[in-house]
Amino acid sequence: QVQLVESGGGLVQAGGSLRLSCTASGLTFKDYHMAWFRQAPGKEREGVSCITKSGGNTYHADSMKGRFTISRDNAENTLYLQMNNLKPEDTAMYYCAARRDTSDGILGIITRLCVNPAAYNSWGQGTQVTVSS
Repeated sequence: QVQLVESGGGLVQAGGSLRLSCTASGLTFKDYHMAWFRQAPGKEREGVSCITKSGGNTYHADSMKGRFTISRDNAENTLYLQMNNLKPEDTAMYYCAARRDTSDGILGIITRLCVNPAAYNSWGQGTQVTVSS
């Protein structure tokens, strides 16, 4: 049974930084493409960033480019999201998600499938990020 556990959320002032972690178990982590999503109250879940199973390719949504960095440590079964220069509009519940795919994942990045929630069948419970102005 796949289990994803997020941590690292919290309350931070605008301009501050947080590093989210997602620890995976019950799966062969290196076989899974991973992503971060977020959902604010009253809004749809949106893709933040994704990373291929090798860690060699990443994608960040436009509003996160230059501020967020996704990475992974396949030896530690852990996914990360470094968030810098946080803004109040980044306030949301952040979720990690996993999808198993035999491809290298590059097409998923090109087509933006990697940030489509429907592409994922394994989700964590979320960690809250609140950015005060």
